[in-house]
Amino acid sequence: QVQVVESGGGLVQPGGSLRLSCAASGSIFRINFVGWYRQAPGKQRELVARISNGGSTNYADSVKGRFTISRDNANNTAYLEMTNLIPDDTAVYYCNVGVPRGLGIAGYWGQGTQVTVSS
Repeated sequence: QVQVVESGGGLVQPGGSLRLSCAASGSIFRINFVGWYRQAPGKQRELVARISNGGSTNYADSVKGRFTISRDNANNTAYLEMTNLIPDDTAVYYCNVGVPRGLGIAGYWGQGTQVTVSS
């Protein structure tokens, strides 16, 4: 099995920064992709940023230029650097890790970390 643990959330003022971490452990030979998602109260979970095994990245329009996703393959860890935070960024942030399984890829979720942007 694969365990995914997010950390780094918290309360921050508008304009502030946070760095989220996503650590994967267990039966992992390599990680295919990592995605950061978020879910605000009353809203659907949405993709924030994604990084492929080759390092290609894509971002939601709402976070482009403010958030940066990266990964440390040696340690099966990914990060989401968030800057210039705004109240609309308030949500529970989840990490989804894609791991090869047989002929396909299985996605594993963490429990989430709360980010609150408020003055």
